[in-house]
Amino acid sequence: MGRSKKQQKIIDQLEKNCAMTRQFMEDWLRFNQILSTYPKPGVNKAELENEFLKIKSKLAREHKALRDSLGADYALDGNTMNIVSGATNLESIYSQSDVSVKKLQNEWHRAFIAVNETLGGLEDKKARAERGEKVFIGVPGVDMPAGGVSSGGGMSPTMKRNVMIVVVLLIIVAVVAFVPPVRDLYLNAIQDLF
Repeated sequence: MGRSKKQQKIIDQLEKNCAMTRQFMEDWLRFNQILSTYPKPGVNKAELENEFLKIKSKLAREHKALRDSLGADYALDGNTMNIVSGATNLESIYSQSDVSVKKLQNEWHRAFIAVNETLGGLEDKKARAERGEKVFIGVPGVDMPAGGVSSGGGMSPTMKRNVMIVVVLLIIVAVVAFVPPVRDLYLNAIQDLF
């Protein structure tokens, strides 16, 4: 059985999101590789500093695009980019205490796990969509199940407004029916008309 256009659009978006997350993870690994290589003897520190600045810039751009594209599927914590922005340059990182460097490495690792979890969730969602299951993706304008028919997720704004109108009308009818002075006022007004 072929896929509907909506299903294919969701699968295509999930594939794009998976590819973006994989690229971010590769660059996140490169960030750590540069960070770990710097203290080793015999390395070209000036070249590593230059690579470090480039990878930080790339990560910042990718992070913004990833956050916008993933929408509700974005599961990285705010600490991820704090690691990048706080690491001004390699020399200043390694001029700190060993405890500070270890803390940075632990924070990097936690963020790496979060990136992997995000990728795993996206890949699972894509596989389910390819099998025809209804999945929701967190992108504005594409929030629909892969099956093509919405099956939940709350009320639309129009439905909420209609429910509120019905509730207000029911309250008015209840007040008119059960509050004697108001009921008498309306009954007298109706009798005067006829």
